[in-house]
Amino acid sequence: MPGHFESINIGKIKLDNRIIMAPMTRGRADDAGAQPAFVAEYYRQRASAGLIITEATNISPMAKGYARTPGIYTAEQVESWRRVTDAVHARGGKIFLQIFHTGRIALPDYLPGGAQPVAPSPVKAKGQQYTDEGMKDFVIPRELTIDEIKRTVQNFAAAARNAIDAGFDGVELHSANGYLAHQFLGTNTNLRTDQYGGSHENRARFLFEALDAMSAATGAEKVGVKLSPGVPFNDMEDADAEEFYPFVIRKLNERNLAYLHIGFEEAPTTKINWHGKLRPLYRGVYFANGGFSKEAGAKLLADGGADAIVYGKLFLANPDLPERFKRDAPLNQPDQSTFYAQGERGYTDYPTFELASAV
Repeated sequence: MPGHFESINIGKIKLDNRIIMAPMTRGRADDAGAQPAFVAEYYRQRASAGLIITEATNISPMAKGYARTPGIYTAEQVESWRRVTDAVHARGGKIFLQIFHTGRIALPDYLPGGAQPVAPSPVKAKGQQYTDEGMKDFVIPRELTIDEIKRTVQNFAAAARNAIDAGFDGVELHSANGYLAHQFLGTNTNLRTDQYGGSHENRARFLFEALDAMSAATGAEKVGVKLSPGVPFNDMEDADAEEFYPFVIRKLNERNLAYLHIGFEEAPTTKINWHGKLRPLYRGVYFANGGFSKEAGAKLLADGGADAIVYGKLFLANPDLPERFKRDAPLNQPDQSTFYAQGERGYTDYPTFELASAV
């Protein structure tokens, strides 16, 4: 069975290894959603990944839910991302842009004119959201109209086109972790009684409309999707997840996407072995994410439980993670205090193994 260093194809793209860099919000963009020049260096340093999946990127002004997150809907934003893709490609790397809409997790602080956030249903999330002024309670979102849903689907398609224009090899739809696409899937966030709510088919309708629109814009072979079944992050409930997600996977099989990314921020808290449950159902390339160590990832690959392993914090702190894996070298530990800070500290200054060994 394959290991970390076997090549693999996603769509028409050949990845040199099966060590994938996870999408990780880092909060370095400016107020206009453009990436500063040093972001290109951050991603360039990590170009030895089989594939880089970028931080979640807003598809429209109404999609923004966090401070200093980037967008892909203005010419300035596209140009700032082009610096990133040029830098990664210059080192022979491959890179997909993850795109999303935060839905009810947004606060008026981040939306045009202090607008009310939107969601499938007017259900307030429990808990609070970070702002630079301190933690603030989530607010009750406004229910999207059918016309607004259709426009949001087209926003995803436009974002996918812009990503390709910016030089990305493809795009990933973020339908996980409690954001808008996941909110349509969830049983506590989607209380609709129209064609977007109720049955499995209706709750999945937004997901597939967005994927199909993105695929029409770029080609399905350049589109991936991330799902996180059973993850309670951002006050999500998937009460029928064991039946619902197999339904979704079977529908995904009809679409010949670049890959399916089943992701968890850490090892899943649920007792369900989701990778064991979903991998046999999916006929395409399957990425597994979930707080894996090198050894755990290697075992899952060897057992046929995934086609590639997605690493997050390990890649954040170790820009040369594949080389460290190859040498069985010690790993840098991530500095959590700089995960979302401004500037380059804790961002572009983690040493490679070669540099650390020379000190």
